[in-house]
Amino acid sequence: MSKCLEIRQLAVKRAGRLALTVDELSVEKGEVLAVVGPNGAGKSTLLLTLARLLKPEHGEIWFNGQPASAESALHYRRQIGLVMQDPLLFDMSVRENVASGLKFRGIPKSEIQPRIEKWLGQLGISHLAGRRASELSGGEGQRVSLARALVLEPELLLLDEPFSALDSPTRARLIEDLGRILPENGVTTIFITHDLNEAMKLGDRLAILLAGKLMQTGTPDEVTRKPIDPSVAAFLGI
Repeated sequence: MSKCLEIRQLAVKRAGRLALTVDELSVEKGEVLAVVGPNGAGKSTLLLTLARLLKPEHGEIWFNGQPASAESALHYRRQIGLVMQDPLLFDMSVRENVASGLKFRGIPKSEIQPRIEKWLGQLGISHLAGRRASELSGGEGQRVSLARALVLEPELLLLDEPFSALDSPTRARLIEDLGRILPENGVTTIFITHDLNEAMKLGDRLAILLAGKLMQTGTPDEVTRKPIDPSVAAFLGI
């Protein structure tokens, strides 16, 4: 497998203090990496830096084999899908929300409808296509947000705690569906969460962040069998 993303010697400051350090991290194409840690560990800082919404103090981010800084922020962001904790939908129909990014990017009309239908179907919301965003439940809204991101066929999908505002049954169904959809479509994904169970269910590998430092990466089995130090073991409940 080839690498989609590589991070080397990354340091990011927020409000004048060091908020994140990552010595080395890579993500293979088609992989789902779950970045997990407690609140304040630096997870959102990592995601915002990868989205080029925060500028690192130093270090390198390589994207598809070249420095991310080698291309404009706009061109880079057009290769990334971003889904936040809150759906942030436009006050229009589900179909129009999902189509919005495609229209903005000038995708031909003949391509737009098949792509919309594909992702509405994949996420089980075809029956909601004509409903306005304001009439959706939290879980339905988050599925629309995911469809709006995935319809753009991003090189990298960034998910920032996308399930944390949902009730348990809704969250479980959405995690189960994404566990099928992402591998089936080969979507390279970085999934941010504070919930270790969510990370284990969805991630091919885990990246453990504690106190702003990337501590350990590995498959769920590797990390739980051999935590690198007592702080990681304590977070894992071992």
